[in-house]
Amino acid sequence: MPLLRVDNVSFRYGEQWVLRGIDFAVEKGDFLGIIGPNGSGKTTLLRVIDGILAPQEGSVLLEGAEIGKLRREALARSVAVVPQYSALAFPFSVEEVVLMGRAPHLGRWRFEGDEDHRIARKAMEMTDTLGLAARDMESLSGGERQRVLIARALAQEPRLMLLDEPTAFLDIRHQVDFFDRIRSLNRDRGLTVIAVTHDINLAAHYCDRIILLKDGRIGAAGPVEAVITEENIRKAYETRVMVDRHPGTGSPRITLT
Repeated sequence: MPLLRVDNVSFRYGEQWVLRGIDFAVEKGDFLGIIGPNGSGKTTLLRVIDGILAPQEGSVLLEGAEIGKLRREALARSVAVVPQYSALAFPFSVEEVVLMGRAPHLGRWRFEGDEDHRIARKAMEMTDTLGLAARDMESLSGGERQRVLIARALAQEPRLMLLDEPTAFLDIRHQVDFFDRIRSLNRDRGLTVIAVTHDINLAAHYCDRIILLKDGRIGAAGPVEAVITEENIRKAYETRVMVDRHPGTGSPRITLT
């Protein structure tokens, strides 16, 4: 049984269909990338997978159980989300925000213990935010805030992590460092990852498989080399590109022509 099954899902806002007939499975330990032009349905698909949005057609199953029927606490023990941006209504400290990731593992009326603080500290170390622990979130730059949200997701200790443009506000060093760490967790601990990204080269470098969305439908899906081709990218993005091989890794590499 796959960890996640997206079974012929279609979703619409009002009368406008945003996703149509999306069908794929994610096995435990997969690193799946989702790419596509603006408006292709990438973020909506993640929200459907996370149970925030309910599809009008089809279903999403987590180890055979419909996500829409799971309690949010139970779902949060298995699935963590790193959004593009998250506005916090109160001036929480960085440490407090990261500790929020432990909430699904706490019983009613139970406060964080030593183990929860240890896990949160480790998550901050992994995201280079430990030195910010006492700072208010409101005082941070956009990139620093995003690294804190990544730390919060890691503190959940999920089995499945959903990433929605997680490195959009990060500089090059932190982009590479983040994906290196996620890839390490994926390989060494079996963390399953679904990452939405506009950076096709990053997706090609780190992901095992790619889904290319176009107008709410799957335009191509499969191994990285089979999806990231000049023809597929031209059709989806309506842009001429050259695809060759990265000299160091051998993964597909896109250059605008």
